[in-house]
Amino acid sequence: MSSSVLRRLAGPGLIFTGAAIGTSHLVQSTRAGAMFGAALIGVIALANFLKYPAYRFGIDFAHARGRSLLTGYRELGLWALVLFLIAVAPLVPIIWAALGTATAGIVTVVIGPILPVPMLASLILLAATALLLIGGYRLLDQVNAMLLAFLVISTLITTIMVLPRVEWGTLVDFSWTHEVAALLFIVALAGFMPNPTDVSVPLSLWKIEADHSLPEGSRPTLAETRKSFFWPYVMTAFMAVCFCIMGAGVMHPQGIAPLADAPGFAGQLVGLYREALGPGAAVLAAIAALSVILTTVIAGIDAYARTFAASLAVLGGREDILYTKGEYTSFCLFFVAVAILALFTLLSDLTGFLDFVTSSSLVIAPGVALLNHLVVTRCEMPGEARPTLLARLHNAIAIVVMGALAVMYFVLI
Repeated sequence: MSSSVLRRLAGPGLIFTGAAIGTSHLVQSTRAGAMFGAALIGVIALANFLKYPAYRFGIDFAHARGRSLLTGYRELGLWALVLFLIAVAPLVPIIWAALGTATAGIVTVVIGPILPVPMLASLILLAATALLLIGGYRLLDQVNAMLLAFLVISTLITTIMVLPRVEWGTLVDFSWTHEVAALLFIVALAGFMPNPTDVSVPLSLWKIEADHSLPEGSRPTLAETRKSFFWPYVMTAFMAVCFCIMGAGVMHPQGIAPLADAPGFAGQLVGLYREALGPGAAVLAAIAALSVILTTVIAGIDAYARTFAASLAVLGGREDILYTKGEYTSFCLFFVAVAILALFTLLSDLTGFLDFVTSSSLVIAPGVALLNHLVVTRCEMPGEARPTLLARLHNAIAIVVMGALAVMYFVLI
């Protein structure tokens, strides 16, 4: 198999990684390290481990059927598809608003305060939407691959530099388990770690799109498909740990509390690179962080616009891959419009708002994981593509743990 084919085969996994290394990594993981040292590294690793089956089931179903999880939901019953859409729809514009604000914060640090944050975030969302409407999946795939490598390299170097500064004794400090604020932050951290669980749906759509771009006769095997997602997923989890270590090595020992406003926190993030790498390299790392969070914005917009356009097709009795460009454009513009409204009315406290958004994602995560479980165990699929007993047990444990966290969240708030 040629390198270009391998590259396109890995596309959905890498887009998933590019979408993840945004708010969950740059913001939430760094905050975890700043506030708790190395104590939450285990929580980050566990969240990535538990969510893996829900995402892989989307890849498996798309490979086996050439259709997305949305088709699977419809085959379970109209209730499943409608329930998914009702749960996800209210979160979409506020997720986009949060992504736009985080990006605007980094732009303000790199370039300077050229515009108020809500206005700058709005322009970023509009520009990302325009790029998607012009370039589509191919542009998303290419831009993501180029920018991701730069951030991975700079982050690995920074992590190695700060390792000696980490107070590793905090790794076994479980005092946070007795603090209500810390437990609520755990829910917020897990919600987007590494991505919202509902991203399993656009992941299955990206997989179908990637397969269509492959040369004739080069369709991957199920094993190749799984590997092409597994290794980017491992990298995603590892990068989350790296950002936690960066916060633990630089901010935690100095007692630096994460700032709530977007430019303030972005400045602290760039300061992590500056302190570890020096001023010159910090500029490059800041540009890399900006590049990848821009990729997160683009991937996030594509993910949900694609999901709702495909859902409309399924509800209308069409195949999920037969949504029109007009339907896709309409959902892009609708959700961007609502997101911009949220930017000017809700987003004064970035970290507080992110905690609300990510906690909401964790609340619906057990339901999405359960739906994905039902799809790959009850819908028509080849035997080899069905999950093993171990994979089903893995996902069942994840559903129970995430369900318990969701209950804890409602008890504590």
